[in-house]
Amino acid sequence: MPIDAEKALAAEPRSTRISWGHKDVQLYHLGIGAGFDPDRADAATHPDELRYTLESRLQVLPSFATVAGAGTGVVGGLSSPGIDIDLAAVLHGGQSVRVHRPIPVSGRAVQTSKVAAVYDKGKAAVLVLRTEAADEEGPLWTNDAQIYVRGEGGFGGERGPSERSAHPAVAPDHIVRRPVRPDQALLYRLSGDWNPLHADPEFAALAGFDRPILHGLCTYGMTLKAVTDTVLGGDVTRIRSCRTRFTGIVFPGETLRIEMWTAGNQVRVEVKAVERDNAPVLGDTFVEHS
Repeated sequence: MPIDAEKALAAEPRSTRISWGHKDVQLYHLGIGAGFDPDRADAATHPDELRYTLESRLQVLPSFATVAGAGTGVVGGLSSPGIDIDLAAVLHGGQSVRVHRPIPVSGRAVQTSKVAAVYDKGKAAVLVLRTEAADEEGPLWTNDAQIYVRGEGGFGGERGPSERSAHPAVAPDHIVRRPVRPDQALLYRLSGDWNPLHADPEFAALAGFDRPILHGLCTYGMTLKAVTDTVLGGDVTRIRSCRTRFTGIVFPGETLRIEMWTAGNQVRVEVKAVERDNAPVLGDTFVEHS
């Protein structure tokens, strides 16, 4: 069988040394839309945006952890012993990031990756690929990527937890719109995700799309930034974790409608694509904060 769950779970974690600097952080922030607002002429130089783009004021959005080391954590997980799958059958189903302390603007860390769980969903298998990073001062972040592998279920394993929760019965406390630049996928991929699905129309057509789509993790980063700016006063150090389930796609040039419900130290978020009748994009999204 292409997935040997017992072997994958027993495999030793793979370790990689990674480093980053302010240019990597700035490029990532630009890739998720920092400094851009077509309705505001001073967007690029506004103080609220300079905290994401100007090295002398720079802070690091926790979702940067998904691209630190050019995404080598997930790649390492997919190449673990016991995992032999067709990448064309792979879908990114969900993502969570937990930060143990604020991510420094520049740093070096050891990043370890492993298969943390394998679930049997019947028609598909779900791999939970865990990536942890630590520097000389201790743990920095823990990422879990939920990867759906079509056609690999039915092996009699545990079904795993449900990621779905009831939709809020009340109106959102905040609704913001964030435009996706037409070239945003081209910029975002420079942070390490070179999948041609996000750049090459011919490749996108082979995958069933009439044009390239935006990276799901780009939408994830845009959403976390919107919550930070709207609810947390722009202070990224208040963020403890963010988890999401990918429910649809986004095309460059579209507009995100980001709905937020606040309750205590948690923000519930739903994201939709405005131009396609508010088609769902992210669901079951929760940001925990101090």
